[in-house]
Amino acid sequence: MVTAVQTEKETISVIIIEDFKLTRVGLRCALNANEDINVVAESDNAVDGLKLIERHLPDIVLMDLGLAGMNGIEATMKVREMNPNIMVIALTSHDREEEVISALSAGAMAYCLKDIDPVKLADVIRDVKNGVCWLDPVIARKVLDSFPKQETMGILHDKNYEEGRLPLTEREFEVLKHLVEGKSNTEIAKELIVSVHTAKAHVCSILQKMCVNDRVQAAVKAVKEGLV
Repeated sequence: MVTAVQTEKETISVIIIEDFKLTRVGLRCALNANEDINVVAESDNAVDGLKLIERHLPDIVLMDLGLAGMNGIEATMKVREMNPNIMVIALTSHDREEEVISALSAGAMAYCLKDIDPVKLADVIRDVKNGVCWLDPVIARKVLDSFPKQETMGILHDKNYEEGRLPLTEREFEVLKHLVEGKSNTEIAKELIVSVHTAKAHVCSILQKMCVNDRVQAAVKAVKEGLV
């Protein structure tokens, strides 16, 4: 009995809100193939989806942004207002930078294209459950390319940048670039050949110096200000 209780606690509960039935079925089957992920409910619209979320209180909500009626961005805001412990992963067929910024600003913890590999999506769900923010690298690059490069690149190294804020070190600036690309602490550690603990410490320092609360805010701010 003890083992069963522990297993249940470790399972990540997921609700899918997606208006295309074939996509919902595919997502449900792919995710339920993982022993630690359980799709507890699904809906083809945000209104009914919000009722299911209130009833089941899942760990994760996979939210289609292109829903009819109440769109996914508005629904994401309502989910976060309902219960900030419920994490939303935005799903979309689009990679428009305006939609990316809107979804993240609404409270989404990850932004995925619908053609994401099911194995990778499962990993993203696990990361988001553990508090990691994730942005599809393809989307991150498009968002970066859409912003004009400022003549003051590297402005975070300037001690006059926002009076009272400490400048980022060269290493932290490297880590920031990886954050914008949606990489986890483990992936950053591998890229920079450092320990995961060291990578996490750099991320914490960046958040403090940039005066933001999480990785998504840091990535969005870096993109908006042309810092990477």
